[in-house]
Amino acid sequence: MSAAARPPLAVRAAAEALGTLLLVAAVVGSGIMAERLAGGNAALALLANTLATASMLAVLVAIFAPVSGAHFNPAVSLVFALKNELPAHELAVYVVAQVAGGIAGTVLAHLMFDLAPLVIGTQRRAGAAQWLAEAVAAFSLLLAILGGLRFKPEALPWLVGLVIAAAYWFTASTSFANPAVALARGFTTSFSGIALQDVPAFAAAEFAGAILAMLAAARLFPPRSRNRA
Repeated sequence: MSAAARPPLAVRAAAEALGTLLLVAAVVGSGIMAERLAGGNAALALLANTLATASMLAVLVAIFAPVSGAHFNPAVSLVFALKNELPAHELAVYVVAQVAGGIAGTVLAHLMFDLAPLVIGTQRRAGAAQWLAEAVAAFSLLLAILGGLRFKPEALPWLVGLVIAAAYWFTASTSFANPAVALARGFTTSFSGIALQDVPAFAAAEFAGAILAMLAAARLFPPRSRNRA
């Protein structure tokens, strides 16, 4: 989409905020519901959390991609800024919208389940294995996005939903893959929460994985003009 054809920045920021809000509401809300109904079965709770998150993410990407690009994720926005597809001032607006929307999503989920709007997360998620898992999750997500945009743009919603669903199960961290979502999940003590002090390291790993994916995609997915049959 050319710069002239894009909606105004305020509209795109609103789409990023609303999309991130609904994504986090799905993550946290389904985690609360799963924890209450699974009877202590962590695998069943994770499965329910996975299905709700991946389904909502696919829907949100499908409906908001034509508006804002459907980033919902500061790591995704940073990659597009580094690729000169998102100006620096717009990157800042996107990130603020995503962070605000994410925290609002936690509030909404808590209110729907009659909980305090925000509480400080206590579930520890730290250590080299967790950080590596988050880097891998973010790498996988960005590689799916960049490869999908290059070869299968019409399939992008399902590619994003599926890669997150898979990463929920093959990464030790259960795939946050998103600094805004990680911060929002730092304000819940429910199944999907994270101790607030562990969020910065998660975010750093997610940004690192995203940048590595951008570098890999530049070699693996050349522009169409350089692609020879």
